[in-house]
Parts: sequence; structure tokens; C-alpha cells
Amino acid sequence: MKNSIRISISFLFMWSVSFYSIQAQYISSITQPDKSNPVVTDESLPQVKYANMLKGENIKKHLDILASDAYEGRETGEAGIKKAAKYISDHFASLDFPKIGDDNSYFQKVAFTTTKWNNTEMFIDGIQHKHLWDFLSFPSSNAHIPFIGTTEVIYAGYGIETKSYNDYKGLDVKDKVIMIYGGDPMNSDSISWITGSKETSEWTAAKKLSLAKEKGAKLVLIIENNLKEMLNKNRRLLLGPRLSVGDSRTMSIPYANHAYISPTTAQKIWGDKEKDILKSRDNSRNKGKVKSIKIDRNFAMRMDKYIDVLEGENILAYIEGTDLKDEVVVVSAHYDHIGMKNKDVYNGADDNASGTSTVLEIAKILLEAKKNREGPRRSVLCLLVTGEEKGLLGSEYYSENPVFALENHVANVNVDMIGRTDLKYADNPEYIYVIGSDRLSTDLHNINEEVNQKYSQITLDYTYNDENDRNRYYYRSDHYNFARKGIPAIFYFSGTHEDYHMISDTAEKIMFDKVEKVGRHIFHTTWELANRNKRIVVDGEVK
Repeated sequence: MKNSIRISISFLFMWSVSFYSIQAQYISSITQPDKSNPVVTDESLPQVKYANMLKGENIKKHLDILASDAYEGRETGEAGIKKAAKYISDHFASLDFPKIGDDNSYFQKVAFTTTKWNNTEMFIDGIQHKHLWDFLSFPSSNAHIPFIGTTEVIYAGYGIETKSYNDYKGLDVKDKVIMIYGGDPMNSDSISWITGSKETSEWTAAKKLSLAKEKGAKLVLIIENNLKEMLNKNRRLLLGPRLSVGDSRTMSIPYANHAYISPTTAQKIWGDKEKDILKSRDNSRNKGKVKSIKIDRNFAMRMDKYIDVLEGENILAYIEGTDLKDEVVVVSAHYDHIGMKNKDVYNGADDNASGTSTVLEIAKILLEAKKNREGPRRSVLCLLVTGEEKGLLGSEYYSENPVFALENHVANVNVDMIGRTDLKYADNPEYIYVIGSDRLSTDLHNINEEVNQKYSQITLDYTYNDENDRNRYYYRSDHYNFARKGIPAIFYFSGTHEDYHMISDTAEKIMFDKVEKVGRHIFHTTWELANRNKRIVVDGEVK
């Protein structure tokens, strides 16, 4: 499981969106099975026969290898995860799974781009101004331009162009450095000149920067009144290298290069034009009249960006269905972890060799059922994804580049950390936390409950499914990239423990009896999703 949430580039520009308070509405209780009714054990039923083939001892064989020191913590882009990918693909080859990946392989190739600033500095009349203090700029949303220099900065109001309000009227900004305010020009009654109401317009920073790029602006300086708050909200994006999906060397950034500047920094650029600019700003606000102002100023900025591309692989095991084969159930787990620090190996036995090893066994058993002509009616894709610890990147890539049409994806069953207990269940390992089951489909939730009562009879704890869960686990594992596309997703998770993301998360601490019990429950849920007559109904909405 990833430790924090990656914020997409587009979110950085949504400062004008007003937020609303969310009321918890999803189930957050605990379901205890009625053990007065016996578990179904009749192996004449294929779902029982095949579920019973899932054994802790077989999961252990995979986990002991994947979580060994030889695999160096399986960090995305590093040698250890390449070994893990080869082990998994060789295992699939030994079972004769069909190759549906790139270049007749089991791999869906994924590129990740690391970006950070090598050097970003601002100079006003030769005086250096500090990044993250006087200004800030996001490397992921700016192009690499080592040096920008000018003797003229143009104040361009709010950077908006509409039929009724146009900051660019009569203004040529090609190859110019311009300065704008964020948001809408609002009059003294808080009425926007763009919308004619108290509602702000669609002119987010992203839209303004896209327009500035169309007009050829070299650099846009956005006056940000709360620069410190903006920094605090985006500290992770600004203080270290960030990974994003795709090879950004081949991608065109849709925005003009830009930096957010404090009002104090803006005043230093204005100089003796401050009164004129403030008057122009006030006229925009109070009268809806616009006027650009040219500022004679020696201004320079370095935007020297470091870019490195890592290659990774999602791994695909496909079991083709029978009469409903065009519909697909995805069973996912991430096989990456956080690698090594100095000489210490972060083995990631629970996170997530436990989930990966369980999915490997589920795939093998489903293939066995197919060979015996008892296989699933719907197709099942067992998907081992990379880059989860870097921000759910492998599953994001799959959701944007699916092997099968998204509309044919029935559900996602995600397995992430099922090998240990947390403090709450230290004395009761026969439990699992369930997250997301009722967010998009009542059917999915009910199937999970019915399967548990009939075959598994473990404790189902929905505590972390609460919409106001402070841990935000719903957004922190790979199921989320299916859910955000409207595909019902259920996430199985045992909770965190003292070894989470520590070098002590090692194989000898995994509780294989627990993994077997939970793994069989996951198998039964998958089997029901893949074999029921009707596809589950989507009756929830993506938020």
C-alpha cells in the first residue's frame, strides 16, 4: 500500500473550486457471520473444489522468493523489481497462460517519468529571489527552459478572454513575460464580471495558462496571495522528485511556463508602476474595464528541469471465459515495494508480496478450472501492477490504456496486504477490512456478504470504508483507478502494523493460515462475479 496520495497536475490549478463538506454515507460497521449456519463444504460444487485448492503453503513458496533480500525490495525502475517481474512472468509461462501483453509477452510496458528542478531561480534587476519563499513553480507542469530573460514584463489583468471581458484585447504577448491575477475579477458585491453572479467562472489557472500558451507567452507570473499555504498543500510535489505515468519527453505540456509569485515579489517587479497597476486591477474589478501595462524591468528566470524515464511492467494473466467471455473481472495486486535505503532491504512481505502471491495462486486455480472445462463464464484478468508505492501509477496506466474496453470491465477485486493482523485484531486473525464494496454497486457489496456467510465466515470490517476515514485508504490502493472510471471495486486489506514500510516486514511474520482463509474468500467473491447470470449493476456514482 502506498504511504501517501499523489496529487495530479490538474488538481494544482483548481484553486477556484469551492469545496463542500461531505457527509459519511457508506457502510462503516462490522459484519459477523451467523455461525449457527454451517459453511458449505460440498466439493461437488466447482467453486468449493477450486477454492480449496488455494493453500497457504503454495502462497508461501511465492512469497518467500518475492520478499527475499535477492529481490532488493522490488522498487519501481530498479533491478529488484525486474527480477520479480521475470519470476512472475516465468511462472505464468510455466502454466501456459496465453500471452496478451506487448510484443507477445505477459507484460504491459509502462513508462514513468521522474521530474525535479535542477535549478530554478528568479532575478529582478539582478537580485536573486528564492524558490519556495518568493515564488514557487511545479516542475511537472513546466517545460525545460534553462534561461528566460527580458527587459519588459506585461501586466495582463486576469489573463481572461471572453466576448464581454478581454484582458488580451489589442495585446500581443508572443515571446513575452506576462503577469496576471488568479481567479475572476469580482466587484464590490462579489459579483464576477465573467459569470454575472457570485459563482466563479471556469477560468482556472489551467485554462488561463493554456490560453497564454496559445498566444505564445514565454512565461506567466501568477500573483498568489497565499503562497505559503499553497506550498504547504503541495510540499511533496515541490520538495522532491515526482514520478508520473508516461514518457514526458514525448509529451507536450499544455500550459505556458509559469510561476506563482507572492504579492511582495509582484511589487518588486512593478516598481514605480505599482499605482497604475493597482488602478487597472480595481477598474477590472469595479467597472469590468481592462488595461494592460508594460513594465520596464530586467527580469530573468532559470527553469532547468531534470527528467529521467524509468521503464516498468504490469503483468497479465488472462483466463478467457465461456459464454460471457467479453465481460472481464480484474483481480489486482501490486508487486512493487519501496526498495533499499543504504544497504537495508525493505522486503515488503505483507506489502504486498502477500497480495501478489495470493493472486498468483488464484490465477493458477482459475486456469486449472478452465482446462477442466469448469472455468469462469466471464473472463478474468489477474493483473499484477507496478508503481503503486509511487502513486498508484501502474494501475493508473492500465486504466488509461486498458487491454480490454473499459465498458467491458465488470468489477475489480484488489488485494493489498492480507498477511498480518493489526492491533485491533491481534487475537482474531480471521477477519479482513473491506473498502469500497458499496461505493458503486450494491450488488458487489451483497455478493461479498453472501459469499462470506456461505463459504468463508470471517469477520468483515468496513471501518475504513467510512467516507470520512482519516486514513483515506479508499484512495491509497490500486482499486481506486478502476473506481474513478466507474468500475465497481472492492479492496481487501488487513490493516497496518508495526512493520508497515519498515525493514522488519519480512516473510517469517506472515500468517499463512490467515492468508489461506482470506484468499479463499477472495476467490469465492471473484468466482461469483465471474459466473453469475447477470452482470452486477452500477447504482452508485463516482465522486
